[in-house]
Amino acid sequence: MLDVLIIGSGGAGLTAALSAKEAGASVLVVGKTYPTNSQTSMAQGGMNAALGNMGEDHVALHVKDTVKSAHGLCDEEMVRQMCGDAPKTIAWLESIGVPFSRVEVSQSQTDQNSSLQSVAQRQMGGASAKRACYAQDYTGLKIIHTLYDTCLKNEIAFLDEHYFLNLVVQDGVAKGATFLEIRTGEIKQIDAKSIVLATGGYGSLYHGYTTNAYGSTGDGVAAVLRAGGAVSDMEFIQFHPTALKGSSILISESARGEGGYLVNSDSERFVDELKPRDEVARAIFSQLQNNKEVFLDVRHLGEKKLMELLPQEVELCKLHEHIDPAKELIPIKPVAHYTMGGIDVDYALEVTGIKGCFAVGECSNAKVHGANRLGGNSLLEITAFGKFAGENAYKHAIYASNKAAENIQLQKDKAQVQAIYDSEPTTNFYQQRKYLGILFYEEVGIVRENERLDDALDKVITMQVALKEMGIEDKSPTNNQNLVEFLEFQNVLLLAPTIISAAIARDESRGAHFKIGFEKEDEAFKKHIVLQWKKEEV
Repeated sequence: MLDVLIIGSGGAGLTAALSAKEAGASVLVVGKTYPTNSQTSMAQGGMNAALGNMGEDHVALHVKDTVKSAHGLCDEEMVRQMCGDAPKTIAWLESIGVPFSRVEVSQSQTDQNSSLQSVAQRQMGGASAKRACYAQDYTGLKIIHTLYDTCLKNEIAFLDEHYFLNLVVQDGVAKGATFLEIRTGEIKQIDAKSIVLATGGYGSLYHGYTTNAYGSTGDGVAAVLRAGGAVSDMEFIQFHPTALKGSSILISESARGEGGYLVNSDSERFVDELKPRDEVARAIFSQLQNNKEVFLDVRHLGEKKLMELLPQEVELCKLHEHIDPAKELIPIKPVAHYTMGGIDVDYALEVTGIKGCFAVGECSNAKVHGANRLGGNSLLEITAFGKFAGENAYKHAIYASNKAAENIQLQKDKAQVQAIYDSEPTTNFYQQRKYLGILFYEEVGIVRENERLDDALDKVITMQVALKEMGIEDKSPTNNQNLVEFLEFQNVLLLAPTIISAAIARDESRGAHFKIGFEKEDEAFKKHIVLQWKKEEV
């Protein structure tokens, strides 16, 4: 039997795979798409590590900044572990070939210190030092390519284009998972002694108003709920301040870190650009509410510096907004970017309520981001904790049973997919997906209010009831993207009430959760809201 099954082929999954393989495990990575299509490739700005290359910095400051950004809603032990592991994680990534941008150092510095002394670092919002290691503005892309290459060199097996359906759980222990092979339409079960979920976040619930790919539908989070596991902090959605106005494509925080300004249509700067993301996003939202446009201004940086440090941003602006940022203002808006909540895990990253199943990356709530993730900590989490998850999964596998799992879940999933094929839909779920995105952006967005949250919950419940009238038009058994997107829509519709319910329950404002009528932090709510299904009820 397989030792470790990794579900998700982004940065967290690939790092976990390398770690488990190095420990001696047999490993299989299963992904919905291909590794280079993962959300990791979209992370542009950098990865935090207290190297002190651009001025005084140390791990304690990194911990302090992370806790402050999280508004105290984090586990400081987990934060210290992540921040403390950061320098050696950068060293490991460099050792496998990640081409970090460099600064010049003297020969004496090179002799006295490791090659990490020459790694360039930039400042991100909420940071007290220039701490984010970067590769121009392609940091995540360079990391994912290097991780994937390293996995191939280590002969780690991959199954691409396999859509994750459900966990196979017996007596509270994970024994495997079921998948839809997209190319053939076959539904299959893969048994394993340990499972690592690295399936990403649920940001595309805000369809049309997110920097995330369409596939960021919380598939792993929904599967854990169905299997009896717990989720937590679902109400905390980070809105990135600077997405292109027309396309919602991310313009990295590195643009502000390198000195970009935020200005309104009256040419006024209205906020400190390097404040934490929640504060900057609300400041921009306020300007938009007052019928003013908002722009990112990087013209003063000059074309040479822009092409040296931010070449991807320049190309994105030209391609999607038809403007030259060296000469023109960049029109922007805040959109959903990152989900701080997700699968509830313990100190070993094992899923609450399901033994032998571990979760890492954006799908996991390891209690390090709290109410607002510090920019530059996401790439750190997926690599530092990815290694940790892989190690712990293999430790569990050593003592796990070799007995094959039952196929009850497999038969159930085959029947459910067949029922989708057999149905004759009367409602277009694509229209409902678009409507759900608008509903969440307007009523479960940057600024919230209980009355509007209640209204949103009623509308979501109505959509859930109407789900039986929705389905697929394409009845092809092979390469059926219509089927995949309907399954994804079922997942976001399952998760939507957990987000709204947690937001209603949190009668305070903390980090990314800002509620009218409860504008202050309340010590009574300095706790996590955990949701778990019991007898088919949340």
